[in-house]
Amino acid sequence: MQYGLIGKKLGHSFSKEIHHQIDAYDYILKEIPEEELDSFMKSKDFKGINVTIPYKQDVIPYLDFIDENAEKIGAVNTIVNKDGKLFGYNTDFIGLRKMIVNEGIELKGKKVLILGTGGTSRTACAVAESLEAGSVIIVSRSEKENTITYEKASVEHNEAQVIINTTPSGMFPSVDSMPIDLSHFKKLEGVVDVIFNPLRTKLVVEAQKSRVKACGGLFMLVQQAVSASELFFEKTIPSSKVFEIYGDIISKKRNIVLSGMPGCGKSSVGKRLSAELKMPCFDSDEEIIKREGMTPAQIISQKGEQEFRKIESEVIKELCLKNNIIISTGGGAVLKDENIIRLKNNGLIFFIDRSIDKIRPTTDRPLSDSQDKLKKLFDIRYPVYCETADFQITSDEVIEHTVNKIIQKFREER
Repeated sequence: MQYGLIGKKLGHSFSKEIHHQIDAYDYILKEIPEEELDSFMKSKDFKGINVTIPYKQDVIPYLDFIDENAEKIGAVNTIVNKDGKLFGYNTDFIGLRKMIVNEGIELKGKKVLILGTGGTSRTACAVAESLEAGSVIIVSRSEKENTITYEKASVEHNEAQVIINTTPSGMFPSVDSMPIDLSHFKKLEGVVDVIFNPLRTKLVVEAQKSRVKACGGLFMLVQQAVSASELFFEKTIPSSKVFEIYGDIISKKRNIVLSGMPGCGKSSVGKRLSAELKMPCFDSDEEIIKREGMTPAQIISQKGEQEFRKIESEVIKELCLKNNIIISTGGGAVLKDENIIRLKNNGLIFFIDRSIDKIRPTTDRPLSDSQDKLKKLFDIRYPVYCETADFQITSDEVIEHTVNKIIQKFREER
């Protein structure tokens, strides 16, 4: 092994593809059980490695030299082998700090809650101090020295303005979890989650729903990797490389989600987008037919709408585990919060906003098979479509106009 990443579980990692984009060097992911860490570190059989959960503190005793910044933080995520001597650094600090600044989340003079107590939590504390946070409170599942519980944070520190999550809560595949209930924090201005898979955790989605600035950890991951590579090879890499790789990773991981009324043209738009962007397109109604052997209309007629919505949510959950696809949703998919969160984990939702007088009822849609039913549905659902969308696309023109606007927005978001 020359270069790579060590940790306990690395199935979620993007690090290999990031380092391969930095330069053409071999970089591998090496999962190491706790009982094997000692022999691995003592063997020093590597030139340069990154370190992730849970070993950012455990590797420190094996180092011959530790950078002043990493020593102050008490966590190391980058180790370079120089003629048998191990040098430790913390490039997470650089990545997290630049991500917060780039997102425009202000910490100066603010009360900051940091969720978690591991190595990344220590890094977040150092970053908050460097950005002149007014106060920093560390939150853990159990109260101990210099930490408080989540319950206490929600009651006694609910005026906190920034929350930084350094726990694995919400990380793939457990995307439905969230470390803390944001509804308690009425003065919240910013949420930072170091998790990068999914691109937007449930925590980030909930923050954005309340119009709070929020970001996931992908930029931090890319920046720390570039900074680590600079240490591996003792060379400077242009900052533009970070944004180039970040944009490329985003474009390969992010989905396009189409929402809107039945008959607004989602399926047709999805097929055109698929042809233009070379991304597979999945229609949730068609996936339901494949799975159940029945159309949505037949399911609703025979089993009721509630059972249909349950099946629809299960299909959406499965689709949302894929990356770089187009998902055309059923007209009522956005009515369930769980669907919205899953669709937004790795996707941008585009509301196809077509005027009601340009939509025609059809007999294969029992909830909107007459103009009167269609109008009532439109009045109920329209505010939900607007609220849940990342982008609202007016679609009264020809289909090419709609497709081009979605492509433009999708590419801008890189």
